[in-house]
Amino acid sequence: MISYKPLWETMKKQNVTTYYLRNKCGENNISGSTILRIQAGESISTNTIDALCKILKCHVSDIIEFEEE
Repeated sequence: MISYKPLWETMKKQNVTTYYLRNKCGENNISGSTILRIQAGESISTNTIDALCKILKCHVSDIIEFEEE
């Protein structure tokens, strides 16, 4: 199972909010519906993961991790 726990930790370390992701990232803005999908632990596209890495200037492992069920 994919977990977004690293994303929330990365955002906290950088003082980045979901508001910032939705509204302050220019062409890389993350839609509100995508943020809701992340919060619900649902799947997101690799394009979204790419955008998050660009916004947060981090690696994929700072966004997602695999947890065995």
